[in-house]
Amino acid sequence: MPITEQQIAVRLQDVEKRISLTCQTHKCSTPSLLAVSKTRTAESIRTLYSSAIKDFGENYLQEALDKQQQLTDCDIHWHFIGPIQSNKSRAVAEHFHWVHSVDRLKLAKRLSNQRPPTLPFLQICLQINIDNETSKSGFTVNEAVSAAIEISQLPNLRLRGLMCIPQKRETLAKQRQPFAKIAALLSTINHQLPGGIPKLDTLSMGMSDDIEAAIAEGATIIRIGTALFGPRQ
Repeated sequence: MPITEQQIAVRLQDVEKRISLTCQTHKCSTPSLLAVSKTRTAESIRTLYSSAIKDFGENYLQEALDKQQQLTDCDIHWHFIGPIQSNKSRAVAEHFHWVHSVDRLKLAKRLSNQRPPTLPFLQICLQINIDNETSKSGFTVNEAVSAAIEISQLPNLRLRGLMCIPQKRETLAKQRQPFAKIAALLSTINHQLPGGIPKLDTLSMGMSDDIEAAIAEGATIIRIGTALFGPRQ
């Protein structure tokens, strides 16, 4: 059942209050809000879009392509945030503005080769497996610097920053720890990028349960689903 305009307005106001209060408390910049719309209907996306949200994140390719077809009249910036199989990379390269889940060099090269030359650079983030979980993909912290240097020089891509999905932690202090590591890693990479390569400026981190911790450690994009759309059916 699609969420109503009133429900969207209330939830969006609550999220914006959390962001504002956290930014005031920690004296940090306001991050961009990426609405995670996987499994949500095109109607729900349209409702949130009418509240001035233009960035939407999708995990499942065919579902996302179907919604894009239904929402061609909306000026939406589509972000792919889920795992990408090699045989799906061309469609991602052709139909998205951002990819947050580049988790291996081979994938970055495919996206670069498959990005249509008529489109602007594909904006990408490297996914970092910050807790070294066997159930999650991504570069390790030790792999990230060399990978970033190589990927930053690929044509048709613009490496913008890093993305992570840490393990769940119970307290704000513990939640901040992996985000602090990601922020430090971004700084390390920037110091080692070759001359002429744009510095990384994006930390895609923080979801509905850990917004405050991510913002406190410098998140520039927070990926919010449940807090905006409500629990999944």
